[in-house]
Amino acid sequence: MSFIDRVDPDLRPGVEAFPPDLLDLNDIAGTRQKLASLFGALPAPVVEGVSSEDHHVPGPPGAPDVLVRVYRPDGAGMRPALLWIHGGGYVLGDIEGDDAKARTLARNVDCVVVAVEYRLAPEHPFPAPVEDCYAALKWLAANAAKLNVKADRIAIGGASAGGGLTAGLALLARDRGEVNVCFQLPIYPMIDNTNTTPSSRAITEPRVWNRQSNLLAWQAYVGDGWDGEAVSPYAAATRAADLSGLPPAYIPVGELDLFLDEDIAYAQRLLQAGVPTELHVYRGCYHGSDVFVPNADASRRFTTGCEQALIRALHGY
Repeated sequence: MSFIDRVDPDLRPGVEAFPPDLLDLNDIAGTRQKLASLFGALPAPVVEGVSSEDHHVPGPPGAPDVLVRVYRPDGAGMRPALLWIHGGGYVLGDIEGDDAKARTLARNVDCVVVAVEYRLAPEHPFPAPVEDCYAALKWLAANAAKLNVKADRIAIGGASAGGGLTAGLALLARDRGEVNVCFQLPIYPMIDNTNTTPSSRAITEPRVWNRQSNLLAWQAYVGDGWDGEAVSPYAAATRAADLSGLPPAYIPVGELDLFLDEDIAYAQRLLQAGVPTELHVYRGCYHGSDVFVPNADASRRFTTGCEQALIRALHGY
């Protein structure tokens, strides 16, 4: 059975609409331009009831300031917060591309969302992206009172590479002991640099994030030794020897996602380390299908699951 035959019928338009060369990471600059043109031509979704404000916050030592965008639902009062990290294989994407997503999360979860514009590889390889995220997290925690944020209810989350950065950031925050993270939401996270699992080899469909894209992205992000066991766990969370003491996690992934096996294995290791963890595998879903076909039933279930997990973690119900 072909890849497209295994895809949920409602999700097939998201594959069929993409040209086969859209995610050609042999030309990262060109791919960024193509994606900007493609998504820039689409009408921006309108999300009512949420305001936003940009801030430039102190970056890592010796590095530039980091742009963050703070989203707040209308109405007064202290709220929990979510640091949101966009995806893009560590080489693509920006906060503009996730603007509607961040606004929707702020409204539906009733939380402050802080989206971080981290530097991208290959111009800025590891550790620049995760250190930018850590700088944004420290700023959020330090300014919780000014932002009307409950300092003890700060979660982190993101999708794909944003999920990988979420996992790496959770490890970094645990080890540095400066910020308490109450929950992590790594959505189909990109966390295994070795690319040796069956699912990492199986997904070669050129119109979705596939093995070739993934190999090139890891090379750009990590550089020399990119596929070895010695890579830092803050870059590839599967390299971490000790997962104890991490915040509770919710990990959703599609059945047809090349990250399926690494995400299942990571969830299992979290559970074995005593970390409260939910893992959800969605039949017929591919990488990013919830984004490309958001109104499909499978996508609605996927998105609702993430939002409900955040509500439980941040609001306690």
